[in-house]
Parts: sequence; structure tokens; C-alpha cells
Amino acid sequence: MKKVINFLPFFLRSKENNQTNVYAQFLDRHPAYAETESIDELRDKDFSRLDKQEHTYLDVTGGQLFGDSQLKKHQEFLSSTVLGNPHSINPSSALAEKHIGSTRKKVLEFFNAGEDYICVFSANASAALKTVGECYPFDENGHLLMTVDNHNSVNGIREFAREKNCPFQYSPIHQNLRIDEAALQANLESVKGRNKLLAFPAQSNVSGVKHNLDMIKEAQSFGWDVLLDAAAFVPSDRLDLQKYQPEFVAVSFYKIFGYPTGLGALLIKKSAYSKLKKPSFAGGTITIVSVQGDGHYLEKEAARFEEGTVNYLEIPAIKTGLEYIEQIGIDKIKTRVACLTEYLLTELQALKHDNGQPLIEIYGPQTGAKRGGTLVMNFFDRDGKLCDFSTIEKAAYQKNISIRTGCFCNPGIDETNHNLQKDKLKAYFKRSGEKDYFDLIDFIGQKRGAVRVSVGYINNFKDIRSFISFCTVHLNKAAT
Repeated sequence: MKKVINFLPFFLRSKENNQTNVYAQFLDRHPAYAETESIDELRDKDFSRLDKQEHTYLDVTGGQLFGDSQLKKHQEFLSSTVLGNPHSINPSSALAEKHIGSTRKKVLEFFNAGEDYICVFSANASAALKTVGECYPFDENGHLLMTVDNHNSVNGIREFAREKNCPFQYSPIHQNLRIDEAALQANLESVKGRNKLLAFPAQSNVSGVKHNLDMIKEAQSFGWDVLLDAAAFVPSDRLDLQKYQPEFVAVSFYKIFGYPTGLGALLIKKSAYSKLKKPSFAGGTITIVSVQGDGHYLEKEAARFEEGTVNYLEIPAIKTGLEYIEQIGIDKIKTRVACLTEYLLTELQALKHDNGQPLIEIYGPQTGAKRGGTLVMNFFDRDGKLCDFSTIEKAAYQKNISIRTGCFCNPGIDETNHNLQKDKLKAYFKRSGEKDYFDLIDFIGQKRGAVRVSVGYINNFKDIRSFISFCTVHLNKAAT
């Protein structure tokens, strides 16, 4: 049997006063965490189910959890209110319209949008992004510029551009997963024409990198419209739409406060509203339509893009959720997430096999600067061989730890992390027949995917230690 390495600090090996010592050292390294103690109290009160079930939830980027009091408040609202389909003037419809309107106002206030934006409710951030894709006036004289770091809901917009013979391209990212701003500026300057759209994420849904929002003004100075995917950013940071004014912003509310799912928003800058040309119509999107007259007239403002009956029973829960976050404080949330993430990042980097080989490689920035609470990583054995991410997820499942594995709907990041070759990928997609993840791996002869851990305001120090301990056990098993 090989010797189990003794690299861990004494306070992790000691049986006495272990938790107290570890936590004291954590606070010494991250004193700002003490300012978030009220969230620890909230965790005990509103998220007690986590500790009762001994569940370590580290998939916040996948979906935030809701607080018990938040859900109770909305349930009480529903049980005391009669709401009807808003497309009418009867009492229940009028009341629904009133609450939908007040929720729109709250959303715009939350993002400090002032009078400059329109709030369009959607099924999720993906639906919001799709609205821009199908309504933006792409043509052969325009251009779509995306960054390599983008969720597939943004990548998919290229198909709308392709259909209209509009050129599109990707601007590169560095190996540290930050956008190559020099290359981006060169792309912004070099493309001429009209109806040019730049799409990028405020924060990567995979690496947690917070991209430079000053690129919005930079792009606009060269005549570009900007589509900002803010879904991963707004749960733990402040988006000020008076400071930064992209033409289009997509958000998903359950990413921020857990409930309800199935609702997002597209925030449209009023000065860009007329650029979006709706290619069809549906119930709720028109003021008048005729079968025999073969004509229709579209609604104005948000209604033009909200097809069918909006989710009028759940939309008021958005206002409740935003008020819940405001009571906690977004700056406090940002501080808490930063402290826990920086600690986790440092501790995971210290885990090494007895021959010095790292257990874990964390992709992207190696410090906590300009990053959110998401870490993407892979595990390696003592010989430097990549461990199958599915085995890590299965092992975490057995310990009641929720993490996420795979490519996370962001192929650009995965291709960068694993140095996948463009020629091989192009050759694969030129092949006929059905395609899937495993078929691709067989073709290119190289594994893909990773492990993602994401931290949110509901997490506490115990959760972070739980995952570190899980990794340590995995390391010790490899050393025997």
C-alpha cells in the first residue's frame, strides 16, 4: 500500500476543535465574510431543508434555490387573490394586468434601467435571446459577432444570421478564458456596414469569468448593437443599466432567486426597439387581425413580443423574489460569494498527489479577481491521467453533493480547455449521420467535459468544507 500523503495543514488532520480552527483561519484570510453573518441566519431559517437532508448544494449556476418565506409569501398572495387571463377588462384580468405592470416596474428598478428600457417577459433567458435572434434585421450587409465564450442560447443566434445570408464570426478568448479584448476591438473596427450585433456574456456560465462591461461602450462607438447575456452575472453582482446600456439584455429569474422557474426577461433599450422586426404574430401580440382582410397590426411595447397568455400567476412572484434579494443586499451577496469562492479556489489548488501531481486543474483565472462563484475543473490521477468526469459526479451523488458535469451548453470554453483542433471538429461535422457526444469523442480520440462547482448566497462555509473533504477523500483513495 502506498503511503497516504501528509500535505494537509494540521488543523485539517486534528480531531479536536477541527471545525473551529478551520473556520477561524478562514475568517482570518477572508474577514469580509463576517459582514454576511445575516445570510447564515437566513440559511438556518429559510433553507433548513439543506441541513436536515445533509445536502451540499453547489449547482447554483444551474439553478438557485428559493427561500421558504419567499415561497410562502407568494402562496399567500395566490390564495387571497383572484387573477384571470390579462387579455380582457374584467376585474380578474384588470388585477392581473396591475400586478404584471408592477412587476415590470420592479424589474426595471432592480437593474436601474430608468425610463430607457422595456421589460419583455419570456419563458427564460434562452427564449429572450431567441427573440433577438429571430427579430434582429440580419442581412448580407450586416454582421453578427460572438465571443468564443457564449452559452448555446447565444450560439444558436448564428443560425438566424446564416438563414438571412448575414456574415458571422467568433472573437477569440485567451487560454485563461478571458476575452481577448485586443482581438475583439480589431474585429469591431474592421467590420463595416449596418445592423451589426455583438453578443457576449457578462459572466461566463462555465468559468465564472466576469468579462469587461466597458466593451459595451467600445462596441457602440463603432456602430454596433450589443446583446448582453446577463443570466450568470446578475445572481451575485449588480447590473446598472444607467452605467452600461446594451441594446438588449437577457436574464433568467430562477437563477437569481430560485422561484419561479420558467420565467425570464428581455430588456430592450427603447432607442433600439424599432430595430426588432417581428416575423410573425400570435395571440396577445396584435391589436387587430383579419382573416379575409389578410392583415394585422402589432401591439406596441412589451406585448409585441409576449406571445400567448403570459404566466400571470407566477409573474408576481418575480417581484417577491427581487424584494427578497434586496432585503439580503446584492453587495452582501457579492462579498459572500467572493469569499467562499476564493477560499475554495485556493484549497483545491493545494491538493496534490504524493508525487506532486495536482489532483485538480482549475480552468481559467487562478485567483478570485474578476470572477464569480463558478469554478470549472477536472480531476487527474497521480500519473496525470484525466479522470472521467462522470465518475466524479457519481461519487458526489453518493455523498449527497449536487455538482454538474459535462460541457454546460458552452462548447467554446470546452474546446479551449481541451485544446480541441478546429480541423478535426470541422471534419466531424461534415460527416453524415446522427451525431452525439460519445460519437464525437470516438472520432477525435480525445475526452471532453469537466466538473463545475458553483457557489451562491445560500452556501455557507460548511458547504465548501464538505466539497473539499470530498476531494481529499478522492485523493487519499488514489494514494492507496
